[in-house]
Amino acid sequence: MTSTAQGELKQNPKSPVDSGFSMRRQKIAEHRKSLPIASVEKSLIEEVQKNDILIIVGETGSYLIINSQLLPQFLFNAGFCRGGKMVGISQPSCIAAVTVAKRVAEECDVQLGQRVGYSIMFDDTTCSSTSLKYMTDALLLREALVDPLLSRYSVIIVDEAHERTVHTDVLLALLKKVQLDRSKAANETSEIGNKGLEVQAKTNVSPLKLIIMSASLDDARVFSEYYGGAKALHVQGRRQFTVDILYTVHPETDYYVDAALVITIFQIHLEEKPGDILVFLTGQDEIESVERLVKERLEHLPEDKRKLLPLPIFSSDQLMTVSAPAPIGFRKVVLATSIAETSITIPGIRYVVDPGCVKARTYDPSKGMETLDVVPASKTQALQRSGRAGREGPGKCFRLYREREFEKMEDSTKPEIKRCNLSNVILQLKALGYDDIFGFDFIDKPSRSAIVKALAELRLLGALTDDCKLEEPAGDQMARLPVDPVYSRALILANQSYCLEEMLITVAMLSVESIFCDPPREKREEARTSRNHFASVEGDHLTYLGVYRESNEFLEAENSEAEVDEILRKWCKDNFVNSRSLKHARDIYRQIRGSVEQMGFNVSSSGNDMLEYRRCLAASFFLKAAQRQMDGTYRALESGEIVHIHPTSVLFRSKPECVIFNELMQTSKKYIKNLTRIDPLWLAPHHYNTEE
Repeated sequence: MTSTAQGELKQNPKSPVDSGFSMRRQKIAEHRKSLPIASVEKSLIEEVQKNDILIIVGETGSYLIINSQLLPQFLFNAGFCRGGKMVGISQPSCIAAVTVAKRVAEECDVQLGQRVGYSIMFDDTTCSSTSLKYMTDALLLREALVDPLLSRYSVIIVDEAHERTVHTDVLLALLKKVQLDRSKAANETSEIGNKGLEVQAKTNVSPLKLIIMSASLDDARVFSEYYGGAKALHVQGRRQFTVDILYTVHPETDYYVDAALVITIFQIHLEEKPGDILVFLTGQDEIESVERLVKERLEHLPEDKRKLLPLPIFSSDQLMTVSAPAPIGFRKVVLATSIAETSITIPGIRYVVDPGCVKARTYDPSKGMETLDVVPASKTQALQRSGRAGREGPGKCFRLYREREFEKMEDSTKPEIKRCNLSNVILQLKALGYDDIFGFDFIDKPSRSAIVKALAELRLLGALTDDCKLEEPAGDQMARLPVDPVYSRALILANQSYCLEEMLITVAMLSVESIFCDPPREKREEARTSRNHFASVEGDHLTYLGVYRESNEFLEAENSEAEVDEILRKWCKDNFVNSRSLKHARDIYRQIRGSVEQMGFNVSSSGNDMLEYRRCLAASFFLKAAQRQMDGTYRALESGEIVHIHPTSVLFRSKPECVIFNELMQTSKKYIKNLTRIDPLWLAPHHYNTEE
């Protein structure tokens, strides 16, 4: 649908490029006319003009994602961007912000980064002439640090608000305050008299229009009440086609990594009518594992049955490939995370495979422990997933769980703010000038214990004073850096310890998934040998450091005119390193380095002497330290929990006395990942007694 012409161009290079893009624009224009929202442009603009706050509800099947594409264009055409003003569209995820911005730029027939641009963590395409700006909720919150009134925006659209991420909830509270402050400032300028308009123009203050989009009627009611009875506008979508729901008869054990998932994919491929398949998975690791299993099984099928094309999607770069139609005679199987529930739309899907799980961060403030767990999805998520099969015709949803399990699911997803570590959120609020965190106007107030724990953690990290005020300059610096507080503390300490280069690489590598590939069975021994080449006896952080440095040395030695990405991809393939992850880490490194250099930090390196670097790791991540017990297990010093070193760690067999770690995950056991061997005497002596 949206990428048909471009997909055909890729498959048929003889097609004239100009003709292909002309066809694509024509298809987009025809598609726009068919959408329900296109026929109500005038009435929508009238509603926005009459209401400072408008909640637009479009339930599953009503093409709500189109609103975030077309509505900003309607606002631009109606003059909301005159005088250098912008319409800001916030999205809960990076991939959604990038995807929709690219589509809108194409619809407007303009270069991305000019009238239409996006700004996400570590990537900003906007310029001074940008009128429609797509961004993540987190980025808009950071903008408020510099401009508390968000004065450049005439309208802000909060899209996919029903996902209730922690940044969405905080953003909605912040925008409520911004609206009040701007209305007050605008009223004060208008009271000056004949010169009121002149003063208003000079101060660039005008009331802010706020539009909240939700695919959930229940959440829309919550938003309406929160904003004092704001008007909710229900957008009727075209009727969705019938979707048959099929459940398993017997419970699947560990179906997430089990062959049941792959068996279902091939059952659809071999027995069902034409149509593409969408499979929901929890993350990059699972996606790549299933992709490999599908490719391995295809090799055992007859030649005429191999026309199945597995396509992963966990970044915006892959959306164009996934959206393009499959070659004639082939069926696509799209492997995606929950991002495909509502934030992006993939044409051609007629079958959905839903294991009924999502990956979620869960924080226990009593133990100070955050885990990344695979948990059951909610009923709302299950319904949104099944709805993806009925957008273009009758479809089927294969739920890999029993119907009674569906009935036990929570009705809706628990807001993230009630189940996450609040340290980053509270640091941002403190930097914005909100000192009374307990009195902050959250939509859903987190528990008092979670707030207390976060304040205590920020004090320990040096971001807050003993009376919970922002510590200067450390607290301000930590709030300005686009990473979690524990990572920003690590960068500040590394700057003082002359190993900032190493810590920048470490933070970048820890910010991506899966540094090493999961190879096919026949290449596992070769991959193990390659990984051992990089392995450091001191731990995973130094191993990642070695991967990054060696890839840089290879690029410098190659000195080729070929594309850097192509050279890097070849090196990664030869060394069983995940090229997508390494490329992303390199981008993050450049962005964070730019941030610290703007703050006046000196990016120096400790060279091959890793002692100071390891001491810096211990001083930064002391809240995530674990000590070996007599039985070979480890005790997390902060929580007292018994944990185990994950088998993928280079320290799995060496069992050092004391380690720091970055991630705790729960499966059959509690595993710690990303570790470095440390001397327990390096830990904060006032916080731990490690002599036991």
